[in-house]
Amino acid sequence: MSIKFLAEDDRPREKFLLKGKNALSDSELLAIIMGSGSRDETAVELARKILGSVNNNWHQLSLLTIKDLMKFKGVGEVKAITIASSLEIGRRRAAQEIPEKPQISGSLDAYNVLRLHLSDLRTEEFWAVFLNQSNKVIHIAQLTQGGISQSIVDVRVLFKTALEHFSTGIIVAHNHPSGNKKPSTEDINITKKIKDAGNLMNIQLLDHLIITQNAYLSFADEGLL
Repeated sequence: MSIKFLAEDDRPREKFLLKGKNALSDSELLAIIMGSGSRDETAVELARKILGSVNNNWHQLSLLTIKDLMKFKGVGEVKAITIASSLEIGRRRAAQEIPEKPQISGSLDAYNVLRLHLSDLRTEEFWAVFLNQSNKVIHIAQLTQGGISQSIVDVRVLFKTALEHFSTGIIVAHNHPSGNKKPSTEDINITKKIKDAGNLMNIQLLDHLIITQNAYLSFADEGLL
């Protein structure tokens, strides 16, 4: 379905899905927050009226009280609280600093990121750290949970997640509850599969860690990649 067939005043959600959030006007965004209009106006028309009353300024809108918002026909208490809550979320977001992403420069950095997830487990789990071009962490995910002796990862799921986060590098890890750091034949084989798949997709496998309760083994440090 093309966006040109949509009734724009009635379908801001569909426009969001088809063209993305940046394509929406302020009134369309506010209409999505409100969810509905009144008997006489669509949600977008009502949103235009509300924004017009504050010169289309979000800051000025945030200064309106619940009673001020309820003066508009079609805005009840619940809808007014929803608008005010959304604006408060925006205010808090603007006040927060963007958290610095940890940068991985070696196996110890990767271990410090992953050990809290893997070091004390009684069954095997397989995790991955997804990195950008600067080797900064952009996502961490648990991919599988297994039994006492092994946890098999689906390489397709691994790289689907990497593509979803626009990752250019990955570090995988799993734990050995037995405390034995030595990689098994299965560990070596899955590492090769991941590396080969990454080479085809231009997503580099940077390391594979085996984590025990108090230590780890790095495939990269051991020359096993």
